[in-house]
Amino acid sequence: MASGTMVQLFAEAYRLRLLCALEDQLSQCGYPRVAGVDEAGRGALAGPVVAAAVIPDPSRRVPGVDDSKQVSAEGRDKLARAIRDSSLAWATCAIDPATIDQVNILEATRLAMVGALERLDPAPDVALVDAVVLRQPICPCLPVIRGDALSYAIAAASILAKTERDRQLVNLDRDYPHYGFASHKGYAAAAHRSALGEFGPSPVHRLTFRSVLPQREAS
Repeated sequence: MASGTMVQLFAEAYRLRLLCALEDQLSQCGYPRVAGVDEAGRGALAGPVVAAAVIPDPSRRVPGVDDSKQVSAEGRDKLARAIRDSSLAWATCAIDPATIDQVNILEATRLAMVGALERLDPAPDVALVDAVVLRQPICPCLPVIRGDALSYAIAAASILAKTERDRQLVNLDRDYPHYGFASHKGYAAAAHRSALGEFGPSPVHRLTFRSVLPQREAS
């Protein structure tokens, strides 16, 4: 049993070492404060899009940090607390549905990501961003395809973004209980689509998304 535990600990330490390779290389090149940036809620039909930015402390890396989609809800909550406690800086930024409808979801995602970066104190030397090219960021940014699976900092940001957005959707569920936001978090689950058909969109739905107002297709 003890030997099996040691093997698991070794495997996790090795996984974290690989996940931190980008951050370690950037630090060796003179960028010690590396931020990770990711978003949650880009594909949802309701609620905000939320971005998080995290500057991890290289000496306090949290075991278990991974792409938020690979971690259970309970695990994400525990990891989010550990990430906030251990990081040099972290911040989140939410963009509301009205703004998403006004500027489109990609631009709203950029606004959220830049907003989260700007709230970091201390400011980062460089940022690793999950796939999105940012405009006029406060520091050099490197878009990384599938970054939440390749970068510890981005994975940490994905967990903070997901847990913060989930928290906001649970709160919205209290205001708009017909839609089931607490369970599906605003995504296009069958129960959500059924509620839209019965009650129509709420003030926190994204009216420019076709699944919210399908009759727009015929106009």
